[in-house]
Amino acid sequence: MRAMTHPVNPPNLRPDLAPKARFSEPKRDGQPTIGMVSLGCPKALVDSERILTRLRAEGYAISPDYAGADAVIVNTCGFLDSAKAESLEAIGEALNENGRVIVTGCLGAEEDYIRGTHPSVLAVTGPHQYEQVLDAVHGAVPPSPDPFVDLLPATGVSLTPRHYSYLKISEGCNHKCKFCIIPDMRGRLASRPAHAVVREAEKLVEAGVKELLVISQDTSAYGVDIKHAEDRGHRAHITDLARDLGALGAGRDLWVRLHYVYPYPHVRQLIPLMADGLILPYLDIPFQHAHPDVLKRMARPAAASKTLDEIAAWRTTCPDITLRSTFIVGYPGETEAEFQTLLDWMDEAQLDRVGCFQYENVDGARSNDLPDHVPAEVKQDRWDRFMQKAQAISEAKLAAKVGQRMDVIIDDIDEDGIATCRTKADAPEIDGNLFIDEGTEGLKVGEIVSVEVDEAGEYDLWGRTNHV
Repeated sequence: MRAMTHPVNPPNLRPDLAPKARFSEPKRDGQPTIGMVSLGCPKALVDSERILTRLRAEGYAISPDYAGADAVIVNTCGFLDSAKAESLEAIGEALNENGRVIVTGCLGAEEDYIRGTHPSVLAVTGPHQYEQVLDAVHGAVPPSPDPFVDLLPATGVSLTPRHYSYLKISEGCNHKCKFCIIPDMRGRLASRPAHAVVREAEKLVEAGVKELLVISQDTSAYGVDIKHAEDRGHRAHITDLARDLGALGAGRDLWVRLHYVYPYPHVRQLIPLMADGLILPYLDIPFQHAHPDVLKRMARPAAASKTLDEIAAWRTTCPDITLRSTFIVGYPGETEAEFQTLLDWMDEAQLDRVGCFQYENVDGARSNDLPDHVPAEVKQDRWDRFMQKAQAISEAKLAAKVGQRMDVIIDDIDEDGIATCRTKADAPEIDGNLFIDEGTEGLKVGEIVSVEVDEAGEYDLWGRTNHV
């Protein structure tokens, strides 16, 4: 079976990780150079892109490693305590390898915490504090631009492959989930004007981007803070924005994928747009749990009581819809009966793509003070049982796709001619892949091609472009 002979790509179970940043631009002689280590979620990756775009415009080169850099920026994550530890480790590695380190990102909101471990960092700034980061870079490595050669592409610096790009539509979050400190670090919801989002999307599409991945802390709340203002013909509401972005694909191949969509009632307005092909039939919805008492202890903004009805309605309107979600097991107070409710809910919901992580205390989170914390061994057991069920559902759903013809986007073609692709059901890095291992001559990275699926594994598919 080919699924056993090629690398299998199970979905990443950390919901706070972005694709590894890619650097490819050569530097000129004598050009001041800044290294970048970008940790955390896709939203943080967009912040890194914005920082690097500003630096490139000022004449800095960007280095993919510590050795070739005059200073290093570490964009940190503070989502979980394990992510904080990873950030501290990355800062320490940068200090050891380079010695001149500027810290930014979510963990940067806790300067004392960082300096308690690494007192020699040059500067510490919080999330999306672009000006402060630039000031710190200027102080450490003065700019030396050459206006004749330091030309910046109109699209800026991208840390992802050129055929897809993240499109951040808002910052912050108005929710107060007890396990999360993101609102404390990134603030309340702050939506970008709709015309600015659409204009950025237009520039990306003009530059050859084939897939726009719409991200925020709460995508379905987009525009609430600015009262869904209309400006220059574009209204700041997720349904209107999705329609506007989908319209950019008229006459060309363009995928628009929505991430971090809370299941508010108005989400049902998006489903007809998926059925009509304006945006991808894909919803990334962080359900987190299924038992109402657990959701209440989490202080989640949406209950699960009618979620199954909503899912059924979505599938009636758009039978091809792919549903992705993340869940927490072992939340304080979670009983075996409550966990079993989650497993039963999974049987009914039949979600296509699922990630799960074990509950962790996070410094500053209100859930730390809840009673009845679940022992580590119980959390591990529940995680194992949850993922066993999720894997079985995924395997059955993928097996049902054998024999179908579908469009895929090509992410990579290796030296052996094996093409790593994604279907409309797969987001980069966090979902599965479709592999083409023969007949790939003439195919190009970034192309959208039609394939026939001829084999399925637990998380991945295999197909061919010339199957009759």
